[in-house]
Amino acid sequence: MEFDIMWLVALFAIGFIGSFVSGMVGIGGSIIKYPMLLYIPPMLGLTALTAHEVSGVSAVQVFFATISGVWAYRKGGYLNKDLIIYMGISILIGSFIGGYGSRLMSAEGINMVYGILALIAVIMMFVPKKGIDDIPLDQVTFNKALAAVLAFIVGIGSGIVGAAGAFLLVPIMLVVLKIPTRMTIATSLAITFISSIGSTVGKITTGQVLLVPAIVMVIASIIAAPIGAKLGQKLNTKVLQWILALLILATTIKIWLDII
Repeated sequence: MEFDIMWLVALFAIGFIGSFVSGMVGIGGSIIKYPMLLYIPPMLGLTALTAHEVSGVSAVQVFFATISGVWAYRKGGYLNKDLIIYMGISILIGSFIGGYGSRLMSAEGINMVYGILALIAVIMMFVPKKGIDDIPLDQVTFNKALAAVLAFIVGIGSGIVGAAGAFLLVPIMLVVLKIPTRMTIATSLAITFISSIGSTVGKITTGQVLLVPAIVMVIASIIAAPIGAKLGQKLNTKVLQWILALLILATTIKIWLDII
């Protein structure tokens, strides 16, 4: 595959926007980058990537965007270690199974899984979340078994599409586990990082990652994710929840229009 300068610039811009949002709202950014990578290059008359190539590049890029985001959130008590351990280990096992098994699926199958996951996430984001941000960060409790089971299911689905599944984890943590918004954002970035290890290893070992696009996207993530995280710490939590809900909604509509 040939890479011209315009194509690399377009990839860098996609990676930068996706990682900035990723750092700000605590998702791996795949929910934005997956459709952008799939549709923007051909719209600009540049080389199109297949669904398998997009999910491979996304997986690697999410890995680096989340490391950068977690690093920016490391102070302030936002990272919940128990949540990271219970949900992180479960999602890692699930995402490895999904990432490895994805090579047996068609491009349509991968997009269908993605569409279903995104639809569930949208519905959950619009459920009212009352009082969760009134809980002091050091007094947050949650159902450990439920957290582990849900993370495992998310892991399998997210491993298949090369997304790290944070766009599903965030609504689960807010709505089901009742975790405060900023703690959800910081902790989901850490869990997403763990999850992306599984999907990245699965994609690389099955030869689904294009090296040059992956490197360009990684450079963009390392620059943009910490900038987004800094902004996310300053924004009102209601504003963050709305940004997240609208992003997930827009992507869901686009994916389903293509499936139908």
